[in-house]
Amino acid sequence: MKGNNYKGKAMLSRRWFIGGAAAFGAFGGTRFAKAKAMPSGEPRLRFGVVSDIHIKCSLGADAADVEKFSGTFRHTLECFRDRGVDAVVIAGDLADNGIILQLEHVAATWRQVFPNDKAPDGRRVERLFVYGNHDMGGLPFGRGRLRGMSDEEIGKRIILSDPKGVWERVFDEPYVPIWTKEVMGYRFVGAQWLVKGCRGRDERFNDGIADFYAANSGKFDPSLPFFHVQHPHPKDTCYGPWAWGCDAGLATKALSAFPNAIALSGHSHYSLTDERSVWQGAFTSVGTASLLYLSDTYDENSPEGFDNTSACGSDAQRIDAAKMTPRMYHTGRQGMVWSVYDDCIVVERTDYMHDQRLGDDWVMPLPATEPRPFAFAARAKKFRPPRFPDGARLGVERVIAKNRGGKDIPAVEHEAVRITIPAVVPDKDARAHRFKVVGAGGGANKVKYVAAECSSNAPGHPRSRASTKCVFATADFPPGEVVFTVTPENCFFAAGAPITAKTMIGGRMKS
Repeated sequence: MKGNNYKGKAMLSRRWFIGGAAAFGAFGGTRFAKAKAMPSGEPRLRFGVVSDIHIKCSLGADAADVEKFSGTFRHTLECFRDRGVDAVVIAGDLADNGIILQLEHVAATWRQVFPNDKAPDGRRVERLFVYGNHDMGGLPFGRGRLRGMSDEEIGKRIILSDPKGVWERVFDEPYVPIWTKEVMGYRFVGAQWLVKGCRGRDERFNDGIADFYAANSGKFDPSLPFFHVQHPHPKDTCYGPWAWGCDAGLATKALSAFPNAIALSGHSHYSLTDERSVWQGAFTSVGTASLLYLSDTYDENSPEGFDNTSACGSDAQRIDAAKMTPRMYHTGRQGMVWSVYDDCIVVERTDYMHDQRLGDDWVMPLPATEPRPFAFAARAKKFRPPRFPDGARLGVERVIAKNRGGKDIPAVEHEAVRITIPAVVPDKDARAHRFKVVGAGGGANKVKYVAAECSSNAPGHPRSRASTKCVFATADFPPGEVVFTVTPENCFFAAGAPITAKTMIGGRMKS
């Protein structure tokens, strides 16, 4: 049953581009027209966007520990400052473990860069922050940071005990579940994460969203875009219906009445190199990645996750990802700068760990008119499929490697096959997102999804030109000759020409 269920999700993924995205626009409203040219002159509004900064420092942390987790955040704020931003959005998960001290380090770092909330020229720079699930319930992920304390002592040190009071003391501003702020004449709305738990999907994190937009339906200037900030993605928008980290649909339904709405959300840690980070339907929805680590789109393909990352679960056969190429999600820390002009919005995507641009700017024309160039169906036609270099070959060798282990599953050594997949031809339109590895040898095919090295890195990063290594237990495949077929695909499932290699499963390994 599970296999059939995931197959259905994979089929839905592809159908979404053909008709689902267009049908979703039936909620009402249209969006950006085609851009004529890049704008010139100064924008009316410029703001920085990050999410999931996850400051991790412990009680009694020394300067080195604080620097380890706040250094990139401070550097990013400095980059925003130097670009002359009017505001900074943080779409949740400021504190990794929900510890007040971690939130205090966020505020302290902010004040180092923007003392008194001002830029060096004296302009005010607005804080547009919201809580995420780690702020409200992240303690289980790092309880050791409060080791030896009683429950009463811990209660005094976590945000969840008094989120309103902590917010007002740390940030010196009023706390409300849904706030509104105006920056340079443009409206921002922030929806706080209000609950302790995290479901991963269908998050009921703030039930006040529907009532808020119903009460304010006539209060937004339809000639200007406005920005809605929350931690989870609005359901069935950016990344598609398979996305981990989406809400229960309240924001999607509410914002569908506003074609000039632009939602900014984090939670999933998906990379900004994935062009599905921006979605257009009845409104616009943009994923904001993470400033700490990147993740993968979990059950977008069956079985759950990609075999060479930590996104998939543990079972007796999956091989330890540490034995493969280092996981891609540790290689980048990403954010954006948004510049709002009279006739368009320009979005710059940057890896602030390496100070590298992540791809071409997104240019979103204004005002809200047809066609919608960032609808998935339109974008799928734009990007060419990836391709391997002429004469590229797979490397296949038999090795010994440990499985991942997990709950009630010991980590033991297995005979395995290590496959080295060459990098695709560098091409800004063909950013490979996954490789599909299929073994066929007299039994049922085994399909493995492998994230490519280039899938989350900037085009100029060395890993974007590196081969991808993956290891599979031989028990995953039938005995006898197996043909491995590797097909490169981009994030919109457009496939390039495959390459193949053969090996024998079973029998004695060569020493």
